[in-house]
Order: sequence, then structure tokens, then C-alpha cells
Amino acid sequence: MYYEPGKSAHGLPHDPFKSCVVPRPIGWISTTSRTGIDNLAPFSQFQNVSFDPPMVMFCANQNAGGRRKDTVVNVEDTGQFVWNLATWELREAVNRSSEDVAPEVDEFAHAGLVKAPSRLVRPPRVAASPIQFECSYLQTLRLPGNGALGTVDVVFGRVLAIHIDDAALDERGRIDVLKLRPIARLGYHDYTSVESLFTLRPQGGPTRLAGLEGSPEKVAAALAQARGEP
Repeated sequence: MYYEPGKSAHGLPHDPFKSCVVPRPIGWISTTSRTGIDNLAPFSQFQNVSFDPPMVMFCANQNAGGRRKDTVVNVEDTGQFVWNLATWELREAVNRSSEDVAPEVDEFAHAGLVKAPSRLVRPPRVAASPIQFECSYLQTLRLPGNGALGTVDVVFGRVLAIHIDDAALDERGRIDVLKLRPIARLGYHDYTSVESLFTLRPQGGPTRLAGLEGSPEKVAAALAQARGEP
């Protein structure tokens, strides 16, 4: 099949676009408003964008009435947010925190979640989540849509601190994703969880491999070695 979005019909009972780019990590973002109300919401367009320094981004569409998401407003007002890893065990709380509620509602309480204090930023962390990033706000790229609902805020942040539960690590000191079972967004109303993995080791020198790992320290060491430095 072939179609041009907005110009020709796809002819399917459901729009396939979001089901083509899968799986997508969940941006489970906690923020605090200027008045001190904590907010928690999941976003299905989330990703890391660099590792030196580590930066992340999430996308938030406006609602049909043209109102920006509370998460975006809070991030821009306060300059801070926290990303919390969404797991299979927490899937029902993730879903409950996605409900469209009034700005004065605390989604932590709404979803029955316990808060954990952050160290460098004001927004709390999801205590039950095994991994969290404390982030500072960098900028918003606002992309206009064909209508109010299509308009999106792409929010970028720098990772200031990383929390990892010791129980999330395996005997090699690596994140045990099969144990954590992170959930990810598919299309339609579908999700998936990580239940299998395989390894591909690309060809390349130590600098490239360190970059693929995302380790600034190993990149610096590899470059120093290539220059013949001790």
C-alpha cells in the first residue's frame, strides 16, 4: 500500500502511522508547578538525544482545545523535571497517571504512588521506579500542527543526576532489562515490554565502541590512547 498523509486516504480501519515507529520508550515525567503541586504524566514520544553531556527529550501535544500540557507548563515555569522508568510492574499506575485531570490534581496520589525526594531538583521521583533521571530544562521546540491537537512541544533537558536501584543491576554491573521489563508504546492502544534481547557488536575501534556505549570517560581514554598519551 501507499498513501500520503493529509493528501490521500490509507484505507485502513485504523491509522497506521504510530504503529510504524515502534517500540517507543515511555517518558514518565514528574514535575512541580509554581504553586507547589506535583504532576506526573507519561509521554510516548521520549528518547535520549546525546550522552556527553546526557540529554533527553519528550514531545507533548496540546489538547483539542489548544491548551498546553501541564507538564510542559511546569517545566518551562520551574526549569526542572524528572524522568522515571516505566516498568511492567508499574503499568497500571502509568496508565492511571495518563488520565486528563485538572492542573490542581496530584497524579502521584491519583495513581496511588509513593514519592521519593530528588537531590538536585524540586520535582519528586516515583519511589517504585527502579531508575530516575533528575533533569534541568534546556529549551522547547514548538512545532505547529494542522490543528490544535497536532501542535506539539518538543522539550529538551539535561540529565543532572541518575538514580539506579542496586537491585536493577546484574552480576556484571549492567542494567538487567529482562528483570525490570521496561514497557514501551506501540500503536493503537498497544504496549510491549522487554522480555528478550540479543547482542550485536559492530566493527570499529575503541573510540567508536565507547561512543556507542555512551561513555564519555571511555571516549576520552580512547582518544588519549590514540594520541599516545599516558
